[in-house]
Amino acid sequence: MSFQILGTGSALPARSVSNDELSGFLDTSDEWIFSRTGIKSRRVCTTETLDDLAVDASLRALESAGVDASELDLVICSTTTGDHLLPAQACAVAERLGANCAAFDVSGACAGFVLALDVADGFIARGRAQRVLVVAAEQMSRVLDWSDRATCVLFGDGAGAAVLGAGKKGNPLALSFSTSPDVAALDVPGLAGTSPFVGTGRPASTLSMDGRRVFRFAVAAICDAVEGLAAKAGIAVADIDHLVLHQANERILAAAVKRLGIDDARAVRTLRETGNISSACIPLALDRLARAGELEDGDLVALVGFGAGLDIGACLLRWK
Repeated sequence: MSFQILGTGSALPARSVSNDELSGFLDTSDEWIFSRTGIKSRRVCTTETLDDLAVDASLRALESAGVDASELDLVICSTTTGDHLLPAQACAVAERLGANCAAFDVSGACAGFVLALDVADGFIARGRAQRVLVVAAEQMSRVLDWSDRATCVLFGDGAGAAVLGAGKKGNPLALSFSTSPDVAALDVPGLAGTSPFVGTGRPASTLSMDGRRVFRFAVAAICDAVEGLAAKAGIAVADIDHLVLHQANERILAAAVKRLGIDDARAVRTLRETGNISSACIPLALDRLARAGELEDGDLVALVGFGAGLDIGACLLRWK
């Protein structure tokens, strides 16, 4: 038993923040940001909650799939920035959808959506689920230091979702998840709390990143992952029709695509208007491809997520 993607959906906050607006309170400019990142603007939550975005993306995916929430056997949410430390974000999504099934979160940072697919694949393969909702939802704006121009300009908020259904054996064609442990390269410390038994001085829960270390890891990891997928599936890298990479930085994407020798037009881009939405990048990009009619039956689609951990997740699908 394996799975196929029955439908996709995505949701973004209404508020768009341009590079020019950031330059109003940061020592930066549109030219500085865009030339280094490929980002022109990003969406940021104001009145919306992450629950709202996750539910909206899920509803669109369910509608696209022609599946009612009551038919779901499992809800998996990928998030590191949930509205709730507990319960799981997935429980909040299931409650608002009216789904009466198991629900839990996974935390794989920017590779989280692929991790969630891997977990869902296991449930389907064991006969534990026939219909699975996988939703990735991130509110990165809540963990940023908005005085740090090196990091806050990179990220945004949003959600993407996919409904999976048990299908004939053979899809996914290949799937992998691995970690090259390096916590300090990209880190958000946990909550300090108010325990009287813990000393003071715990750092704030804001993101820190060593951009050069992440860049070096990302380019090599993407290439290794794509080549690994192709080898496992018995295809050539050039046979891949759509390369859906985590949208971290245009320089990373361009360098990886060039090294792989893939036509640049096959690599989807969304970061110009959304920035890096962590694990929501891949499902959002996949949803845009699907709704634009750019995915045809039989197309080979490679999904590659990479990020904090340092985690790398990859999945090769034949679109149906």
